[in-house]
This record gives sequence, structure tokens and C-alpha cells, in this order.
Amino acid sequence: MKLDLILRDAEIITLEADRPRATSVGVLGGRIAGFDEELEGCTAAREVSLGGATVVPGFIDAHCHTTWWGLGLGAVELEQARGLEELYALLEAEVRRLDALPGGAPDSWVNGTGFNHKHHGGAFPDIRRLDEITGDRPLYLRHVSGHLSITNSATLRLAGVFESGFADPTGGAVLRADGYPTGVVEESAQQLIQNLLLPYPVERIVEALDAATTRYAAEGITSFTEAGIGGGWIGHSPVEVQAYLTAKRAGKLHARAQLMPALDSLRLIEANAADMHGTGSGRGLDLGAVAGFGDEWVSLGPVKVFMDGSLLGATAAVTEDYCGHQHNTGYLLDSPEAYRERVDAAYRAGWPIALHAIGDAAIDLATEIIVGCQERYGRNHLPNRIEHFGIARPDQLPPVAAAGIAVAPQAAFIGPLGDQFAALVGPEREDWLYRGRSLVDAGILVAGSSDLPVADNNVLRAMQSWVDRRTEQGKILGGAAEGLTAEEALRTYTDWAAQATGTADQKGTLRRGKLADFAVLSGSPLAAPDISDLNVLATIVGGEFSYDGLSSDTVVGPDTSASAGSGTGPTADRSASPAPESLFAPEPGAAVVR
Repeated sequence: MKLDLILRDAEIITLEADRPRATSVGVLGGRIAGFDEELEGCTAAREVSLGGATVVPGFIDAHCHTTWWGLGLGAVELEQARGLEELYALLEAEVRRLDALPGGAPDSWVNGTGFNHKHHGGAFPDIRRLDEITGDRPLYLRHVSGHLSITNSATLRLAGVFESGFADPTGGAVLRADGYPTGVVEESAQQLIQNLLLPYPVERIVEALDAATTRYAAEGITSFTEAGIGGGWIGHSPVEVQAYLTAKRAGKLHARAQLMPALDSLRLIEANAADMHGTGSGRGLDLGAVAGFGDEWVSLGPVKVFMDGSLLGATAAVTEDYCGHQHNTGYLLDSPEAYRERVDAAYRAGWPIALHAIGDAAIDLATEIIVGCQERYGRNHLPNRIEHFGIARPDQLPPVAAAGIAVAPQAAFIGPLGDQFAALVGPEREDWLYRGRSLVDAGILVAGSSDLPVADNNVLRAMQSWVDRRTEQGKILGGAAEGLTAEEALRTYTDWAAQATGTADQKGTLRRGKLADFAVLSGSPLAAPDISDLNVLATIVGGEFSYDGLSSDTVVGPDTSASAGSGTGPTADRSASPAPESLFAPEPGAAVVR
């Protein structure tokens, strides 16, 4: 038989009990055709000898923000600044760049991303200084948490903040000092700024997806779940699904996408009185499309619901005060009654739910809502989920496990953000942070994810963080007892992520008939002293190379060039270069001000 691809001379880790290891794998029609002795007598259009490299199931990032990250690749990178003067200098340079554009590009925004107050002694930029730098140009700086932004007076004026009668929106705030805005905009109030930019054109989202998923491929990522599209302050367009489909048709989507509609993107649907569990109404999308609708490349996932804020911003809803923040326990972004009503309406319409709950108070409400929906209407065909599960008390684990709720915490946070987290909750609650071992031992399904761009999506680094839980300052977050084994760490980004996204019949492990999605690594993550020291050599989606860093002498058979079959992915090292500045730099007139 003539196959499409055969990988030989490899250490293949299948994560399947019946055949845990193999040395060769064949692909036909985008799916795994067989292993080792099952390939006897077979040839292939392309055969690759991997020289002992390791093949694992393609990585699945179960919670990330691809369009947001892709759009920000051309923004000023604020993470590099140490001290506010360095940050101001970066913004001044960006203003000079915009001034030098034809006509001065007066409508172009000053965009920045990756701000973290830890790099500035806990301080935030002074709005008066920002106003001096930017003048009448709108400014939009994203905090690394994603749950607050920093802006200037010009933007706040466009957003109507200075108009008489202005009131903070539900679930957010424009922070003030001595009656004047500080420039910090929290939580849902960020939509005041987003509304000045939305909706992004489909073409621009497609280019953002191209740039972002090209980089995903270089990290071994073959599938991802986009955590919020179409509505609220997290969405980018009411026709965002169209952008993903357009990107796929144009060859600009380099990983499989599961899309979570934001709860705000659903509307009241009236159907036959016998439908929707005998209520005849619920919240959904037109024509009754629900989770699972789509194909192997683009499909709908659970509904994304923001319930509380962020840990870094001390806005996640907790039951005890944050350290150093007297009488501050964060807050829910809406009333419990509103969440119960709106989530129930989506669930009975057929939607599984993914509730963003970082603080333990939010986790209490999220668990109550999911358990209540499941008791009234039964379990959905996709697991219900709690996103982040950041500060979880010991008593919260058994009911989550009993209800079959999947959780998506971010081990990727532990290194760069763990010290800040620990300082905010104090030593008595530190062991509750972004748990690992205690979740697995409780029987909870744990899905690996990055929450990109809050943390990077270097999966190998995140896997090592699951194992050692080491922060930048050397703290072992939650203690060594919370560490996972190397195999469990691998499963969070493969097998368990596939189960949590309802796709385990298609991916997550390597078995004949499953999708031929692979990550080729420089060594075994099960044996490496430090998983983060490994390199991604190649990434294969459906038998096609989305990233090919293999040298040409590894290829045998008809195709002899290293780029053969590599599609549109990068062919150099895995730290892909930034997108061309012209692609994402704000264009004159690009901002739609309403």
C-alpha cells in the first residue's frame, strides 16, 4: 500500500495502554494508518527517518486567546521595560514612528501589550505623563492579566468617561484618584475602549490567526481552544467564526481550532415548546448550532462565561481579603442570580459551559451552577468546565470531581507569575494556588493551557512547571507534593486536554484511525532531566508539516528537501520572528470611533 507519510527510526510515545511505544508510524488521508509491523510492505510519498527523535501526540492548548495575541504581535512589547521611565521611552518611540508615517497617521492608536506592574515596583503609569507623550492619539495598553488596561485622557474622552452622568459598567470600573481617572480600566469596563475599535475586519483577524498559529506550530501545538469569541470585551467581531473559516480556506490556520462563544454572543431562542428540555426557549445561536458543530479544523466548543476578575489585579472573587488589600475580596462581574438565569438558559439550549472562576468564592458559585444544570438537564456531550480554578480550597475538590467537571488551570503561570500570586494570598492560602497533584488525586480531569497572552505558550516549559512548580524566585508553589509526574504533565496537554475538549475520540493519544497530529521532540519528556530543555523539531497536523525544523538528511524517499510537505509553517528555529510591523501596526483611519 502507498501511504502519504511514514515516520521511521523514532521513539513514539502513544499514551495508549495497548501499544505504549513504537518506532514507526504511517499516515493515510490525514489519519494514523498503523505502526511498526502494520507498515510492512508499505511505501509512502514521503518517508522521514527521525534519527531517534521522540514523537508524541500533538499538543492541545485548551484555553488561549489567539486573535488577541495575534493582533498584539505588532504592538509595543512592554514586558521588556524595567521601570516606568523605560516604558515611557518605548511609548515615545512609538509615537515618533507613527508621526513619521504618511500624513502623520493622526487616527492611529498607540498600542502596547504585556505590561506587568511587578517590573515597575508595583507602580502604574501616570496618566498625566501618558497624556504628554500621546497628545490626542488614542492609547491602549494591555496588562499581562488581560483583566485591566491602561489608557490616556484622549481615549477616555472618546469613550464618554468625562460626560456628565457617566457610570461604571456592571462588572468593571474606571479607576480614579482625587476624582480624575488614573487611566486604569478594570474588567468589563475595558469594553469602553474595545467598542472604539470593534468590530475588527475579518481580513485583519485572518492575518492575526496566520501569524499566531504559525508560532503555535513552532511550539508543537496542533489544536487549541479559543476562550471567547463574538461578544463581550473578549470578542473581536460578531462574525468571528467566519474569520476562522476564511483562514482555513486560505491556508492561514495552522492548528485546529475549537471556538468558545462568549455568553454575550448568545441571544434568546424560541423554539417548539417540547424543545430545550420542555421550556421552548433558551440562549443560543441562530439555527440551533451548538457545541460540536463544525469539522476537524474549526468547531464550536462550550460557552465561555466570565464570573470574576484576575488574581494579579486582586479582582478575582475570594472569601478572604487579599494580603495588603484590606477589605478587598475581589468581585463577581455580575450578580449570582444573573449568572444562574443566563447560564441555565444556555445550558438547556444544548450548550456545555466553561465558567471563568479564579477565586474560591467564584469557584463556589461556578460549581453550584454546573451541578444544578446537570441535575436539571443531565450532563452534556462535552464536559462542563471551570477555567483557571486558581485559588481552590481543599473542600472544593470533591464536589468538582463528583460532578465530572473538567478544570483548566495554567501551570505556565507558575514561573513568571507565581511569586506575585503567593504574595497576594499569603502563606495560609498559598497551597491552594493552581493545584496539580491534589486535582489528579481527587479524580478531576485537568486540561493543560496557557491563557496566552497572559503567559507564553511554550508547552515544554509549562510541562516542566507541572513537575517542579518552581517560581522565578525559586519558590515551590504549593510545595513539592503538588507536582505531577512527567507522564501526567504530558497528558495534560494531550490525552486529558482532548477529553476536556470532548475530542478524545479523534486526538490526544496515538492510535490507528485517530488524526495524525504529532509533535516531534529532541528527546523524551518522560526521561528528560528538565523538559523545558527539549526542542520542538517538527509539528505535523493531519500528516502535513505545519512546522519543519528537521535537517534535509533526515528525509528519505521521493521528497528530499527539508521543506517538502511543510505547508506554510516556519522552517527555522522555534522562536519564530515577530510579524512584520506593517501587518499589525494601526493604520490611519483603522479605528472606528462611535
